[in-house]
Amino acid sequence: MRDSHVAHYLESQGVLQLDTVNVLARAHYLPLYSRLGTFALADADRALWGTARGHSAHAFEHWGHEATVLPLDLLPAMHHRMVGANNWKARTRTRLDAERPGLVEEVRAHVEAAGPVIARDLEHLAPREGARGTWWDRSHVKDALEFLFITGEVAASRGAHFARTYDSTQRAWGLPRASEGAWGLPAADAQQQLFDRALAACGIGTTRDLVDHFRLTAPAGQGAAARAAWAASAVERGLAEWVTVDGWEEPALLAVGGPTAHAPWHRAALDPGRATAVTLVSPFDPVAWYRPRLARMFGMDYRIEIYTPASRRVYGYYCLPFLMGDQMVGRVDLKADRKTGVLRVEAAWREQGVAPGARRKSDAAVTRALATELEHMAAWLTLENIAVAPRGNFAAALAPHINKRGPANRAPS
Repeated sequence: MRDSHVAHYLESQGVLQLDTVNVLARAHYLPLYSRLGTFALADADRALWGTARGHSAHAFEHWGHEATVLPLDLLPAMHHRMVGANNWKARTRTRLDAERPGLVEEVRAHVEAAGPVIARDLEHLAPREGARGTWWDRSHVKDALEFLFITGEVAASRGAHFARTYDSTQRAWGLPRASEGAWGLPAADAQQQLFDRALAACGIGTTRDLVDHFRLTAPAGQGAAARAAWAASAVERGLAEWVTVDGWEEPALLAVGGPTAHAPWHRAALDPGRATAVTLVSPFDPVAWYRPRLARMFGMDYRIEIYTPASRRVYGYYCLPFLMGDQMVGRVDLKADRKTGVLRVEAAWREQGVAPGARRKSDAAVTRALATELEHMAAWLTLENIAVAPRGNFAAALAPHINKRGPANRAPS
């Protein structure tokens, strides 16, 4: 994988979600795998985080969808989120000022002087008063760093073992911190640009689909009006046109036209003709983010069940939809058992419905394709074998095919 591959993904999608869940692979690796195939994880790390000091030439980390990596050219559009007020910022600053007066400024000064740092490097500024917690352990220093990160006063990246690092914005971005810089777009212009970028990334969608991409918000009671205004602007500037889609209850925006001086990243939605892609899709992939869009386009009712109690899970802890051509034909609950070198298929499910307007693919074709894809996944993760547990309506059909084919033996390219 070359840095340009990651840069192209970020330019086209605008956002790559991060998450600490590592039952299979880190969340940010999987959308790249689904589109690019196997790659060395270190290559993706280099492109996303840059040098050992955490300065990428292509990207920065902030709150785009959830915690995300975004292309550097979106920094001006994210500035309004950094400097804007919200309840979390107010609560956090008030609490820190009350419990540790002056700590926020002291932490920022240390980051600017000695960055990049991790939270542990600065814990001496406000030693913990109690034992560390088991889950979501936080400290005053960590909270101060997160406050500074969210408000654009320091920049964040990733270091060893996915640990978040913090540095001055000048070193990381080549820009002054958000409170001192005039490099941001006005909030209204920024929101419009994020809507436009979502349109180019999705190709087609309702206004609700598009605002979910960057989690665009409006004051209470003004959501519909804001969506209508963003859509009208995109149409007026030749970036979109209204269309109707069979089976959709709302009209949709279709991306049209090409790059412009003001929108060099824009691209029109293209008809691929015969869809031939075969891949597993992460729960953190943009394709799976917004459940109503996934259901409309692929006929799949999908919910990530990581935070669902085990007794209430329907499909499994970490289920990945399986895309075959223009259909989501199944889903598999996967776990990378690194200690034993096994890709564990904890459950395998065949979708009962089909995408609107599509012809149902045969079970035999799906079995062959899924077995091959699991081999690719296992090889990418350097797992030597695949084991299928007897759970799910497709496990019995899949297991003999996996066993017949034998262990995965491909190495990442």
